[in-house]
Amino acid sequence: MITEGLNITRISNIPASVLAKLSEAFSDTNRLEEVARPLLDLMEEVTGLESTYFTVIDEVKGVQTVLYAKNTRELDIPEGLVVPWGDTLCQRALRDGCNYTQNVSEVWGDSLAAQELGICTYLSEPIRLVNNTLYGTLCAASNSKIEVPPHVQRYLSLFSSLIARYIESEMLLDILVNENKLLKQHAYTDPLTGILNRRALIKALDENLYRVNATGLGLHVAFIDLDGFKEINDKYGHDAGDRFLIHVASKLVNFCLPTDVIARYGGDEFVVLRAASNSSLSISAEAFRRELENLISGKYEICGCFIEYAGASVGMITTEPGQLNVDEVLHLADADMYVRKKQKI
Repeated sequence: MITEGLNITRISNIPASVLAKLSEAFSDTNRLEEVARPLLDLMEEVTGLESTYFTVIDEVKGVQTVLYAKNTRELDIPEGLVVPWGDTLCQRALRDGCNYTQNVSEVWGDSLAAQELGICTYLSEPIRLVNNTLYGTLCAASNSKIEVPPHVQRYLSLFSSLIARYIESEMLLDILVNENKLLKQHAYTDPLTGILNRRALIKALDENLYRVNATGLGLHVAFIDLDGFKEINDKYGHDAGDRFLIHVASKLVNFCLPTDVIARYGGDEFVVLRAASNSSLSISAEAFRRELENLISGKYEICGCFIEYAGASVGMITTEPGQLNVDEVLHLADADMYVRKKQKI
C-alpha cells in the first residue's frame, strides 16, 4: 500500500474529503499520469493557487521539465516546459529552505523564469526517493498574493511522499519484470552458444506439433550429431572444442530461416525444426538434410588453428498430424541420426 510507513499523525489531521480524493487518486492505476493529474486537481483545491504542476529534474543535464500541469486562471505553466535547473524557483526553494512565499519578486527576483511567467505566490515540495535522490517537485503558483495556511502547506509534503512511494513501487515493478525476463531468457538459453537449450526445444517442439495437428502441415526435425567432436577436444583442447560448438551454432543461425527453431540438445548435439510447406515432404526433408550436412562440414579457424572438419551425422524425420508426441519425435530423429552415422563407418 502506498501510504504504508507514512506518519499517522500527518494523515489523521487531513479532512476526510481530502483523504477520500487521495485514495481515489491512488487506486486502480498503473500510470504515473493517472496519479499525478488528480493530485494536481486536489492541490489546486486545497491551496487556492491557480496553477499546479509536477516536474522532473535531471541534475546531470541541469534541466527541469514540467511533466503535468493544471492551469485554472491567468497564470499558464505549460506542460513540456524545459528550463535551466539553476534558474528555477524549485532550486532556490531547496537551496534556501523556503518552500513558500507570497512575494517571489522580492525573495527570488533574480529568477528569469519567474519573471517571464509573472509568478507572485509560490509553493513547492521536493519529491525524493528512498535513497534521497531528487526526482522532481510538486508545485503550486499564482500571479497574485494568496495566503496558504501552514497546515495546507503540510498537505503538499504528504502528497510528495505519496507520489515518491508510487514512483518507487513502479520502479521496483519494472526491475522485477526485467529480472523475470532475464531469468526466463537464461532458463531457455544455452549459455555457451546463445541458442535455445533442451528445455526450450521441448517447449517449441510441443508447440509445433500442436500446429501440425491444427494445420495439417508436417514438421521437419533434424537431429545433428557432430562426428569426431571428441577428437577435436583431445587434440586442440576443451576451449577449442567450445569455440567449435559456437561456430557450428553460428552457422546454423545464419543459414536457417527466421521461423526455424535451432537448439543445442546437449554436448555435441543440435536439433533444428522447420515447418514443411509443400506436399513433397520426403524430397524436401532429404534436401534439408543435405544442406545441413554441407553447411557443417568444411574448414574452421579455431584458436589459431585450421580444422578441416569432415562433417556431422544428421538424422531427419517429418512428422504428420496426430502421429507423434515430443519424446517419440526426438527418439525417431535420434535413431535416424545413428543410421546415418553407421553408414559412414
